Amino acid sequence: MKFVDEATIQVEAGKGGHGCLSFRREKYVPRGGPDGGDGGDGGSVYLEAQEALNTLIDYRFKRKFKAQSGEPGAGRNCSGSMGEDLVLPVPVGTTVVDVDTHEVLGDLTRAGDRLKVAQGGFHGLGNTRYKSSVNQAPRQTSKGSEGELRNLRLELKVLADVGLLGLPNAGKSTFIRSVSAATPKVADYPFTTLVPNLGVVSVQAHQSFVIADIPGLIEGAAEGAGLGIRFLKHLVRTRLLLHLVDVAPYDGSSPADNVRAIARELEKFSETLASRERWLVLNKVDMVPAEDRDAHCQAIVDDLGWEGPVFAISALSGEGTKPLTQAVMRWIEDRAAEEAENPEVAQREAERRRRMDEEAREQIEAEKRARRAARQNDDDDDFDDDDYDVEVVYAPE
Repeated sequence: MKFVDEATIQVEAGKGGHGCLSFRREKYVPRGGPDGGDGGDGGSVYLEAQEALNTLIDYRFKRKFKAQSGEPGAGRNCSGSMGEDLVLPVPVGTTVVDVDTHEVLGDLTRAGDRLKVAQGGFHGLGNTRYKSSVNQAPRQTSKGSEGELRNLRLELKVLADVGLLGLPNAGKSTFIRSVSAATPKVADYPFTTLVPNLGVVSVQAHQSFVIADIPGLIEGAAEGAGLGIRFLKHLVRTRLLLHLVDVAPYDGSSPADNVRAIARELEKFSETLASRERWLVLNKVDMVPAEDRDAHCQAIVDDLGWEGPVFAISALSGEGTKPLTQAVMRWIEDRAAEEAENPEVAQREAERRRRMDEEAREQIEAEKRARRAARQNDDDDDFDDDDYDVEVVYAPE
């Protein structure tokens, strides 16, 4: 199957039913009067967040959706039946954007959240509605109005408290396997992780947080190198970033230079996201002799001039992971309490996320345009935005 985190669809609400022109005709009732009924309202289109979904792949195959129209009115003051509403299921964490106006219509962040994206047409009026003392045989009716038509872009961003950053093979997947029940693929080659993975870290009873592992970045990702930067948008909703770095890279590169390379790509993607709280996690310390570990780790910190929190761990053996997760839990609880006590803090956080969303959207569109231009220069007539989707093939056990 494919992990699809973006899709463009067209939704159209149902039309309202027309009003009826009719007069009562019965024996011994010579002047029965008007009895034309109203039409029915057209159905509206809703999006509903459902926990059972984790991809927008269904909206790659079918992109046009229309709700049922209302029925016209009938004689004997019979109103037409209303059109049924159309409810489209989407994953939790879906942002809905109007393609034509660039307006963000809503953010479905909880299971069961429902958003109306197209209003159904209003019903037409039958001639009974126009009856009056001076117009006892009206022939006026009104037509039902058209349903709303909208072009929408659905953007899926995973919901997590903590996001992992790092080069391919920095040990992010091993770390998330070590601290949670998630089982992402782990191998000894780059880009093992092709889609975001989520894990729930349980620190103790009634204390847990969600951590997100995204595909690794490499230098030049903003220009399309590797898997590009599109998966960075999944870090927009996180509160804290953990920057994992291999303290003993197999290629002999400098750990400090690797940290700086990722930081540059992060800034190119979103300056607001780059300003997020970020902790340095020195991974694979078990690859360094025990007597040299402290000096080796301190040299990396000194080279970077790092002033934030630093943790030395081995994701493979679990060494140092418990103090790290406990510190993360305390930090998350402190931030949550601060936002609950001070509405201004919560408002600033909401504004920060809005800016990150806008910056992420702009950068991803720019990357798409660059790739599209490169394909056209290569005379590739088969270019399609679906080429960005990552295909995941599950091997039989």
